[in-house]
Amino acid sequence: MPDSKTVAMAALRMAMSETREEENALKQKFHSEGIKAVAVDYGGDYLQSIKKIIERAIVASKREGVIHDAHGDEGAVAGATREALSQIMSKAAGLNIGGKIGIAHRGEHLSVAVFFGVGLLHLDEVAVGLGHRVAPKL
Repeated sequence: MPDSKTVAMAALRMAMSETREEENALKQKFHSEGIKAVAVDYGGDYLQSIKKIIERAIVASKREGVIHDAHGDEGAVAGATREALSQIMSKAAGLNIGGKIGIAHRGEHLSVAVFFGVGLLHLDEVAVGLGHRVAPKL
């Protein structure tokens, strides 16, 4: 399987993890496969949250060693996160979101997945977005 697809699947699995224990188990599994991964919880108003979500994705990626502390790596995470968020905009604009952001990186492939519940009160829809960028090797 090509690295781009493998890394994208890892990001999606991280975003869909339900507990910290599952998240940590997945991180260990992916680490053994040479994939660095992290997940970040997020909730709030979609339109007001875009900047904060991108910032959280970058900070978590640097903190967990998924990317280097370098301009190009940060740009790759920001671009992939923005792409993933743009894919859910039609469902989420004007509503609240809650869920998780998953980030994975191996070789030159970096993927960001968002998996959110979208809606008001208990009338939730589910939205998934995925972005991919080329990033410097770790």
